[in-house]
Amino acid sequence: MLLPHGTVFAIVDGENFELYRNSGIEAEPQLTAIETPDLEATNYSSAAKDHDKISRFQSGAPKDRLDKMEEAAHVTAVAQWLNSQVLSRQIDKLVVVADPKSLGQMRRHYHKELEGVLLGEVPKTLTGRPTQEIIRVLHS
Repeated sequence: MLLPHGTVFAIVDGENFELYRNSGIEAEPQLTAIETPDLEATNYSSAAKDHDKISRFQSGAPKDRLDKMEEAAHVTAVAQWLNSQVLSRQIDKLVVVADPKSLGQMRRHYHKELEGVLLGEVPKTLTGRPTQEIIRVLHS
């Protein structure tokens, strides 16, 4: 995957959100951490709809259901924040790295403009990993 200078990397899972920018060159990317906003996971109505679609064939205790709704609300909040950054021209090149479940939920909330600046998606859990490991995974 090409990683042009200035590309923003959103590293996401059901609980965490990390942001990096490629401050290096395309051939030798260097990920520099960007301050991550505090997001309020308040879109539980959307999370509940997403969760109900996913869990029709699954059963779980109420606590398990609440945890899944919180995760869905978190990734929805991340997707909405990324949409706002793209629409305000703060992000013009984006790569999203998220566990497969979170990535699927995020895709449902992508704005058309975000889809236009999206250079790639990586369905892996890489939150909390060193930047060199993230770069290695992106190049594989």
